[in-house]
Amino acid sequence: MLNWRGFVQGLLVAVGVGASLCCAESARAQALAYPNRVVRLIVPFAPGGSAEAQARVLGQKLAEIWGQPVIVEGKPGAGTTVGAAFVAKSPPDGYTLFMAYMLSHSVTANLYRNLPYDPIKSFAPISNVVTQPFIVAVHPGLAANSLKDLIDLARARPGMLTYSTSGTGAGPHLAAEIFRSQAGIQVVHVPFKGSSPALVALIGAQVDFSFQDATALTNIQAGKLRALAVSTAKRWSQLPSVPTIAESGFPGYDVTSAGMLLAPAGTPREIVLQVNAAVQKAIAAPDLRERLAAQGFDVEGSTPEELGNRMSAEIARYGKVIRELGLSAE
Repeated sequence: MLNWRGFVQGLLVAVGVGASLCCAESARAQALAYPNRVVRLIVPFAPGGSAEAQARVLGQKLAEIWGQPVIVEGKPGAGTTVGAAFVAKSPPDGYTLFMAYMLSHSVTANLYRNLPYDPIKSFAPISNVVTQPFIVAVHPGLAANSLKDLIDLARARPGMLTYSTSGTGAGPHLAAEIFRSQAGIQVVHVPFKGSSPALVALIGAQVDFSFQDATALTNIQAGKLRALAVSTAKRWSQLPSVPTIAESGFPGYDVTSAGMLLAPAGTPREIVLQVNAAVQKAIAAPDLRERLAAQGFDVEGSTPEELGNRMSAEIARYGKVIRELGLSAE
């Protein structure tokens, strides 16, 4: 007698195996053809900042490697969550990539409620790309030649000094708040929609100081701004005479900005690995490394797994810091 139950179960298994094989073959075929059209590289900051500069350098090199255009597209707003949400909802086919920053991505994950995406589950990690410090910079007209001078001024005029950042929830904001808390000073945060307008405000003396990224370097070198300290544990190769915040009386202070490449969750593993390989090839190219170094970036790649582990660790780390500081989105 025919065992119908066994027959049906066997048929279902066969169908499932066949479907899995078809999906695997489809993913492989998709990867082999990738990319065969324009790739969009989404930047969650306003034009003119270091994130856009980094994305354009990387995008140009990837376009050379792939033989396909790579278009850099800015989607700023809400502490980088607008760009992140756009990418999270994009088709997971490798044609929409996200140039995010580790610190900003970690901060917004803990700072904003009811995000339309999950900071981990909604993205497929591809590779770390660069690192850079934040720079504590002042207008030359401010009577502060060191971080100690700035702190003394702030203590003498509580609530009077103002500082600019690229926006609430962005990396410079958290770096500044950690410093403010450790220094025990009262200063007023003035958020902008991107590092470029925050930099313009500082150059124009509309604010007293700022936590800036590498785009401020040329203005510092030209004497339009004065750098007091950098946020990383070690001194920055671009400004070797400028001390770290840790050296300036705050041992253990270390806030690093790391640029990374993500894709929407569900992007085929084959495509993730293919993009990762292209990124490693790109950042190994001497001309790209020179261009990024000139802009103040230190090149640092990774595997998708290394990046994923780091994302989880950093989100947990800064979540603890945000809770301790009692921060919330303004």
